[in-house]
Amino acid sequence: MSVLSRLPALGALRALPGRPLALTVAQRGMGGGGPRTMDITASRWQWHKFKDVLHFYFMLGAIPLTALAFAVNVFVGPAQLAPTPEDYTPKHWEYHRHPISRFLARYFYTSHQEDYEKYLHYIYEENEKKQMRLIEKRVKELMAEREDTRAHYYRPILTKYHKKVREEYDQMQHERGF
Repeated sequence: MSVLSRLPALGALRALPGRPLALTVAQRGMGGGGPRTMDITASRWQWHKFKDVLHFYFMLGAIPLTALAFAVNVFVGPAQLAPTPEDYTPKHWEYHRHPISRFLARYFYTSHQEDYEKYLHYIYEENEKKQMRLIEKRVKELMAEREDTRAHYYRPILTKYHKKVREEYDQMQHERGF
């Protein structure tokens, strides 16, 4: 019974030479000539997720910064030269033309004067170290020349520590009544 219900869908009865009636079936062509296989490859989910997150966080920063730069350029604009009063000394950030560079110079960067003073302090500290090394070298030379026996115990100390130890010693003597 089920065979008869499929006859119109399977094809028509046709007479072949040398045979009586045969049933022909139309088959659907798949277009492939080999075995039906599925290639197994590594997942690209992590790469796509990384690209999505990178794009998201880049745009999270790029869009507001671009809008801020656009607004500053359109509404504030570059600085204009104007005459200054006689008693006014301009601040170091006022020499910059663009408002964003003025903001950065005022709140994030150090001034040229401050950099120069830091450099002078560095030079001073290096000079102090050099003089301490020269004094230590001279002390060692004199100890070697005079064959001083305390050479094993010499340790260069700073004067402020020596003064502090001396004050503590004097205070201890005063408390104990020596």
